[in-house]
Amino acid sequence: MSTSQQPDPRDRPARLTVGVVGAGRVGPALAASLQLAGHRPVAVSGVSDASRRRAAQLLPDVPLVPPAEVLARAELVLLTVPDDALPGLVEGLAETGAVRPGQLLVHTSGRYGAKVLDPALRAGALPLALHPAMTFTGTPVDVQRLAGCSFGVTAPEELRLAAEALVIEMGGEPEWIAEEMRPLYHAALALGANHLVTLVAQSMELLREAGVAAPDRMLGPLLGAALDNALRSGDAALTGPVARGDAGTVAAHITELRRHAPQTVAGYLAMARATADRALAHGLLKPELAEDLLGVLATGTNGAEGEAR
Repeated sequence: MSTSQQPDPRDRPARLTVGVVGAGRVGPALAASLQLAGHRPVAVSGVSDASRRRAAQLLPDVPLVPPAEVLARAELVLLTVPDDALPGLVEGLAETGAVRPGQLLVHTSGRYGAKVLDPALRAGALPLALHPAMTFTGTPVDVQRLAGCSFGVTAPEELRLAAEALVIEMGGEPEWIAEEMRPLYHAALALGANHLVTLVAQSMELLREAGVAAPDRMLGPLLGAALDNALRSGDAALTGPVARGDAGTVAAHITELRRHAPQTVAGYLAMARATADRALAHGLLKPELAEDLLGVLATGTNGAEGEAR
């Protein structure tokens, strides 16, 4: 690859000074990505030792200062704090006069749109909601993962182009989300990504209990194929005993889970019921087989255990 296509950001004039309020896993990675695009991180706030280490690793030589000082130094401020802390933070910054007119104020919460920034808007700030649909580790690999990452973008119409341009500069793909759809959008991502981690972790624990020495190696190809099939084909990719209507096998699963990992039974039953409903709706589960299966799932008993195969 020609190096002429990858100019050194130090050879380009910095367009915006960037500050980060909340040096969790997300903020430093986004600021580092903006730095690669030619912007200049100038301040970051962080309280815990872990946040300070992340800031030092991803934003070396950028001073750690209180949140109000971050806003005083930066033209573009990333508010990367937990969802529940965001409204109070915005109100506090606006009430204390920390927000400056014309300042770009960006939050990365999936739950909220731009309205949560209304106190800052009244103080003259330019509000943007840019949520990266990505899981973060707090390490430099996060900057690489932003390439091609979708961002949920919400902003006043007059700032839409500016918001989308920032996402593109970070290597992301902007996806416009209406203000009133933000909670549903975020629920969809949590349902897929957060619950996936729980399911995979439980699956690995059960495989270890069954004597598998390297459950990650066993699951990797299987889960990779299942994810690829699901993204390509949706419900048509459903496989396994629930989609086939194998009530005996499902009953045997429940029996073994109760014996070895009772804490997983509720999740197994809930996911099996959801899978059965979708398989029925899409014609994958035959109605004549569904009755016994749904009976097993309704009672959570092992009455059909003898039929397992």
